[in-house]
Order: sequence, then C-alpha cells, then structure tokens
Amino acid sequence: MDFDLTDEQSLLKDTAQRWAADTYSSIEHLASARAAPLGFAEAKWAELADLGLLGLPFAEGDGGFGGGPVETLVVMEALGRALAPEPYLASVILGGGAVRLAGSQAQRAAVLPGLIDGTARLAFAHSELQARYDLNDVATTARAVEGGFRLDGRKSVVLNADAAKILVVSARTCGERRDGAGITLFLVPADAAGVSLSAYPTQDGGRAADVIFSDVLVPADAVLGAVGGGLAVVERVVEGAIAALCAEAVGLMEALNTLTVDYLKTRKQFGVSIGSFQALQHKAVDMFVALEQARSMALYAAMMVEAEDADERRVALSAAKVQINRSARFVGQTAVQLHGGIGMTMEYIGAHHFRRLAMIEVMFGDTSFHQRRVTAEGGLISAA
Repeated sequence: MDFDLTDEQSLLKDTAQRWAADTYSSIEHLASARAAPLGFAEAKWAELADLGLLGLPFAEGDGGFGGGPVETLVVMEALGRALAPEPYLASVILGGGAVRLAGSQAQRAAVLPGLIDGTARLAFAHSELQARYDLNDVATTARAVEGGFRLDGRKSVVLNADAAKILVVSARTCGERRDGAGITLFLVPADAAGVSLSAYPTQDGGRAADVIFSDVLVPADAVLGAVGGGLAVVERVVEGAIAALCAEAVGLMEALNTLTVDYLKTRKQFGVSIGSFQALQHKAVDMFVALEQARSMALYAAMMVEAEDADERRVALSAAKVQINRSARFVGQTAVQLHGGIGMTMEYIGAHHFRRLAMIEVMFGDTSFHQRRVTAEGGLISAA
C-alpha cells in the first residue's frame, strides 16, 4: 500500500506547516493568542479561511474543497505541532462534521458557507456530566410542540462554545436516558432565548463551556437528520474527531521529541552534553519509537474512518486511540523526565505540549474505555 502523499497533499502539508510555524514561532505568540477573549485571535481564524483550510473537508458542491481524512490528518498534525489554539477541531471537525454528514441541502447551504469563510463557527454540544464516554447517554430532552421542539437540559465541556454562532445539540425526543434510539440533533443559534453559557479555560490552554437549555424553542426545520436517529451521526462525528486527534497528537509528540533531543544536545553536565550519556540516548530512542508507533496508527485511523462496516470502523478507531494514548503518555512523561524541573514550568513550551497530550488522552474515551471496546469486538483480526 502506498503511504506517500500526492502532490496536492504535499502542497497542503507545506502550507499548513508554514502557517502554523510562522504564526506560533514562540511561546510568547501562543500566550498572546490564548489571552484573547475567545482564546484565539480572530485574525488568525480568518487567515485559515483565506488558505482554504476551513473548507477542506466539505464537498465542492457545498463550497468546500472535497478533502478527505488524509487531508484532515495533514492539517491537524501541523496544528498540533504548533499548539495552534484555533477551534478547528470544535468547529470544522465536530460541528461542521455533523452538518456535513446529516444536514439537508438547505441546511448545508445555510450553515457551511459561513463556516468555510470564517464568519460563523460551530460547536458540538453532546457530552453530559453523567454520560462519561457513553454516547447514547443523553438526558437533555426535546418536546414536540406546535411548529417545532422545546429543549431542556445541560451540556458539559462543550469545546469553544463561547466562540460559536451555531450549536449542534443532541436531545432525547423519546425513550429512556440511555436508549440508543430516540436521540435527535438540532441546529440551535447560540444566542437563542433560553440558551446560557458558562465558559472557562481548560487545563491545556483551550476553552470550553457548560451550556444550559431552558425551554428553548427550535423550529422543525432545525432538526439535523432524522428525528430519533441522531446517535448514528454522533458516532460518526466522534470517530472523525478521534482520527483528527490522533493526527494532532502525532504533531505534538513530534514537536516534543525534537525539543527534547535539542535539549539533550545543549544541556551540559560534568562538562559534556547530557545527550552523550547512553542511558539518556536509550530514552530518546524509546520516545522516537513511541512516536512512530503513534504515526502508524494515526494513518490507520485516517484510512479506516470512512470504512463502510460500522463494527470494523469502530474497533479500528478504538485501537488507534489506545496506541495514541499510550504513546502520548510515554512521550510526554519521558520528555518531562529528561528535561528535569524545567519540563513542568509553564514558561517552557514543552510543558504546554505535555498538557495538551494529557488532555487528548482522555478525550472521547481513555485507554481503558477503548481497550474494552477492542476486546469486546475480538480485536483487530476478527474485525478485518
């Protein structure tokens, strides 16, 4: 199988890496962006739109560029390497992914142009406090009323919700709290009457919010996909997010590995660089091996995220997340160990990579959760 990038993909990679490296060339540039009211600079989001990166995964008929999972991998890896704080995952992959997968032609025409040109961001409001990683656990309700639905409930840790114009919201239109059937997706304006947000910074330097829906009236044409059939869409959106996170983590680990090797070459002890000590060389090699294992599984995730067989796709993405989580923890902790005390100080860029990797490890399922899923399916061999 050919894993080489096409000429177009190579050009995309160069473009994304150049923008990320130029924009966040120092920790001071990163800190300045994070200090903005929304946690990133609006001008930089507009630059991503101008480069066409916001329209990358959407069909040409919807105004996008028709890119696939490999193109998404290339962009997410570049953004991860630079710790770019822009809400690409929240708006393009999660919120935009739901509209791409389930939106009607009219809904795509109404929502996607603004997302693609950078004037309208989206957020994916699905997770709830009691649900942990169970996507079918939805307590937020949607009552059918004349002309639409009334939403009541609370969503937790909605990524970049305070920067969104439109929320993609899951709510239960029928059934019990943990039933697979009966979950419906809605497009809800973030400023709709009855919607309130409590935004806060996250441990990795990003932003999230808890969102409360109190008797929020949404029209019938705000339903995204089929009434009661939202879980299948949520699962596909989250699988796409896992593949994107795998790629971002590879970019983070690559940057942290380079940073650590450079530190070993320059830090001196007993009159020589500590990189000359064989024990530390072995640890650096182990970091590189873990990085390459993660890279392989990120490619595998990109290959499998659009597989037609749902069971095969599910176990493949879980297997990829297991390896990404293991590599992220090993690379992050080893980097901190080799750096010594400086590795944990927030004035040092390596600590920020470590924090983001730690956050990715628990997003959309920790290692134990995904190990159980792989085991329940009999492993990758039986799913192939």
